[in-house]
Amino acid sequence: MTRCFIGLGSNLNDPAKQIRAALAALSAHADIALTHSSSLYRNPAIGPGEQPDYLNAVAEVTTALKPLALLHALQAIETHQGRIRTIHWGARTLDLDLLLFGDETLATAELIVPHPHMTARNFVLYPLFEIAPELVLPDGTSLRALLDCCPDIGLQRL
Repeated sequence: MTRCFIGLGSNLNDPAKQIRAALAALSAHADIALTHSSSLYRNPAIGPGEQPDYLNAVAEVTTALKPLALLHALQAIETHQGRIRTIHWGARTLDLDLLLFGDETLATAELIVPHPHMTARNFVLYPLFEIAPELVLPDGTSLRALLDCCPDIGLQRL
């Protein structure tokens, strides 16, 4: 079993409900065990145009799935909850990002892990620290060191 971290985000159709439903779907998946989830965090939207604030969280799971199979399972949950991919970084019902897959690094056309933007996103780092303060990334960087360089400006723990 591999320890993985999933970023969850939503800013449409009752975001708290969307994240709770995604956590339930992760927990119900035959090949995924949900072990921890963070609090919800509100933050301003990043992306084009006027968008509602996002709610974000991070979940820790264990799985026997390979990275691409886990990605596809996450995408199926997004689709089931009404995700339509039209505008990059646009408003969405649900966004599930595979942040870390054990100690693996992977770069394919379909998937990059660790997630390429996670180290600069306070709405990922702070919920991740809440559930895994001891975490060290595959490159040897501690989560604590990343937090020291990423202020929580605009982030509100709910």
